[in-house]
Amino acid sequence: MVELGNFSPEERAAQEERLRSVWKTPGGWRYWTSVNNSEIGLWYGVTAFAFMLFAGLLGLLMRAQLATPNNDLISADLYNQAFTLHGTVMMFLFAVPIFEAVAIFLLPSMLGARELPFPRLSAFGFWSFLLGGIFVCGSIFFDSAPNAGWFMYPPLATDKEYAGIGADIWLLGLSFIEVASIAAAVEIIVGIMKCRAPGMRINMMPMFAWYLLIVAGMILFAFPPLIAGDILFEMERMFDWPFFDVSRGGDPLLWQHLFWIFGHPEVYIVFLPAIALMAMIVPTFSQRPIVGYSWIVLAAVGTGFLSFGLWVHHMFTTGLPQISLAFFSAASEAVAIPTGVQIFVFIATMLAGRVIFSVPMLFGAGGLAIFTIGGLTGVMVALAPFDWQAHDTYFIVAHLHYVLIGGMFFPIVAGIYYYFPFVTGKKLSAAWGKLAFWLMFVGFNLGFFPMHLSGLRGMPRRVFTYPEEFGWNLFNLVSTVGAFIFAAGVATFVIDILRPKPKTSGRNLNPWSAGTLEWTNDPQESWGMRSVPIITSRYPLWEQPDLQANIEAGRYYLPDAKSGKRETLVTSVLDAEPIQCLRVGGVSYVPMISALALGGVFIALTFHWWIPTIICAIITLIAIVWWLWTGTAQIPEAEKVDVGLGQELPVYVSGPASVGWWAMFITMVGDGTAFASLIFGYFFYWTVHDDFTTGAPGPGALWPMVALSLFIIAWLLTIVARHLNARGHPGCRLALAAGIFATVAACLAGLAGPYFHGMDPTSNVYPATVWVIVIWTVVHGAVGIVMQAYCLARNFAGRMTTEYDQDIRNVTLYWHFMAFTAVITFAVLGLFPMVSA
Repeated sequence: MVELGNFSPEERAAQEERLRSVWKTPGGWRYWTSVNNSEIGLWYGVTAFAFMLFAGLLGLLMRAQLATPNNDLISADLYNQAFTLHGTVMMFLFAVPIFEAVAIFLLPSMLGARELPFPRLSAFGFWSFLLGGIFVCGSIFFDSAPNAGWFMYPPLATDKEYAGIGADIWLLGLSFIEVASIAAAVEIIVGIMKCRAPGMRINMMPMFAWYLLIVAGMILFAFPPLIAGDILFEMERMFDWPFFDVSRGGDPLLWQHLFWIFGHPEVYIVFLPAIALMAMIVPTFSQRPIVGYSWIVLAAVGTGFLSFGLWVHHMFTTGLPQISLAFFSAASEAVAIPTGVQIFVFIATMLAGRVIFSVPMLFGAGGLAIFTIGGLTGVMVALAPFDWQAHDTYFIVAHLHYVLIGGMFFPIVAGIYYYFPFVTGKKLSAAWGKLAFWLMFVGFNLGFFPMHLSGLRGMPRRVFTYPEEFGWNLFNLVSTVGAFIFAAGVATFVIDILRPKPKTSGRNLNPWSAGTLEWTNDPQESWGMRSVPIITSRYPLWEQPDLQANIEAGRYYLPDAKSGKRETLVTSVLDAEPIQCLRVGGVSYVPMISALALGGVFIALTFHWWIPTIICAIITLIAIVWWLWTGTAQIPEAEKVDVGLGQELPVYVSGPASVGWWAMFITMVGDGTAFASLIFGYFFYWTVHDDFTTGAPGPGALWPMVALSLFIIAWLLTIVARHLNARGHPGCRLALAAGIFATVAACLAGLAGPYFHGMDPTSNVYPATVWVIVIWTVVHGAVGIVMQAYCLARNFAGRMTTEYDQDIRNVTLYWHFMAFTAVITFAVLGLFPMVSA
């Protein structure tokens, strides 16, 4: 048994003062340079909620237009912009970011950590999200909003005359926002796997952490296909490369495949974190641990896995083979099993405990009831014959909203009522909360249930008006009234949040008597955990006596901040054994500058401003290199530091033990998924055309094989450089320099194949596909050059040594993925045409 630390009142006061100074949030305008998880999470959440309110107003505008037949309240074009932005904002700017906000805010305290491992990355993600969201939403005020639906189906969305610049704003704006989502996913995965409190083995993690880990993993595999589709889409719009133009060999169905490979997992990316909130709320108000911990974890994993087999669920009417429809219909039915397990676990927990009825439980139960109705209609549309009748009708609109509002929005509101005391130290009003619930619950069902009936009577989606004789009048009028009642409930909830709160007497950090670790956190302090505890149970506040008192007394790990640095513990993946004292980044302008500059790249590209694009790209590169140079892999003043409890841990580690290595690996998994999506596109075209190459010579075999050989040489030289650096051999610099030259030559050889064979990417989809895959690989080669040059500069500056070699290890890991990408690229482009001829 570990002997806990014991300090005098004077020592404790001095420790707290040093911690307060190190973790202090800056004041004045420098407040916006903060990188604390509490501030970033709060900014994220408030911004996402503001975007939701904006999208809700657009929804009310649409309902007002549809309240009566032949209405002319707004024009058809404005209606198209409104419904496109409504869906886009709700899915991309609210549903996913709100959970990233909750994760960033809650996870450190829930895991018993001081901070997530990359706080500056979280700040970068927030500023990217904010700028991208303003860019997309603001377009409607200039009559330039996207108008082809939140799914942007070609050929309508690729028609420049119809879609205008709105489609480019959608594509490039959301691509920028997706960068923020992937950044958050990397932060969440590494934080959960590597920054848990000592003793919090992987089978002791809170349910919320399990769900967020699954969802972050899903983001890595769901978002990259959409990014790949965005690239193809924008290349067609910007440079007339015919990926979706049937007359030149393209196929609009490729976009549908790539979009829904993202789109259907997206529904569960939204749903699972909402269930995660319920997994925290239900045990608290049942006053007992959740029943079937292992079952609900397995069900969540199963739901995440099966969700990737459902994308054709949205494409039943596109003429796919019957065997495909049967497979995806069966998968769509099967996902109901793990989803049902999770709901029944909550019911069992409530039956096994003594339920305390509260506003969070009210919203949670109401959300589950609404979601169950959406799940039942989901089973209906999973049947291909029924879907053929209901597809693109208001029945689907009703189903979608029952799933998303019940499965996401109501649990979110439950979570806000539950965690509001954690954020502010004060509760929201139970009376206001009940009024808000009943207005939302009644208004929602009144607004959306009639849409099932109007859909079954043939009302199509995305129409801005309708004739009186079709019999949809009453359904639409009732839906509009219900929508405004629901909006009144949301307004009541917002007022409850914003209204002045009475001062509370005393200091109660755990007003709900919850059992999980986050409730030991003091919202008035910015240091997170006062000391990092040792955890021995899933509900430590219920099962570990005196835990909170010991944490506040500084009797566990990291009770002090003598180094003047922000520090948290890194632990082993499975057993959470302490392995490193990690120093995380502090207050900085760099994340904001990097995000704004990168945003400038996307915005300038939208308007084809090439010189500003190049300038912003250069600023982005400089800012990121400066960020890395000054903020990561710093050589510490001592090899080990005292972390408390008589234990010393290293400050610097490299390789698989380091959080940086994990971040690189996870990022490259997502990157590899996007690359796989482009390769999928290549073979999709090959399967749908009798002669995909249309007799074109292709890039040949010579140049692709030369490029592949040079990339392999560059990869081997990077590995050699790593080994030489580990031995302190000066040949490391020579190997890195040679690797740079080999990579440059490899990139030029890769481009030479299609260039010298006269492949015009505007003539046909085959040369366009070859070019886009080559450019993808060459761009990654250019990133590899920057990485090799960075390591070379670090070595010359004495910042990368034999012992402190995190830079070269992470770059070598990148080059493993780079080599794999090169093998696939040039084997497919250079050899496959000869094999398949």
